[in-house]
Amino acid sequence: MKKILISLILLTAGFAFIAIDSSIVEAEEKFEKWGQLAVSKTKEKYPNAEIKDYKHIGRVQGTNTTVEKFKLWLKENDKEFGLLVNIKFDKETERVIAISFKEVKK
Repeated sequence: MKKILISLILLTAGFAFIAIDSSIVEAEEKFEKWGQLAVSKTKEKYPNAEIKDYKHIGRVQGTNTTVEKFKLWLKENDKEFGLLVNIKFDKETERVIAISFKEVKK
């Protein structure tokens, strides 16, 4: 995969267009799919909770597997808490191997 850097700065009518690194866009698209799964599985596990916020923490790549890491902020009744969600999947097939949840404080 080639890293393409689009460097175009135009100053026209007071507008500036800044360079976009396509590898950043690709990375965001890749974790977005896993983020949707993290949110979906969290709703199944905590059906009475409201998801207040969501953040992609990072990616850990192994030889054959990858783990996408997310932190969600939930509110259930009067309780607010963080939830770490890890999704482990096969790098080649993208088959989910495991999803883990861990409640954390602020």
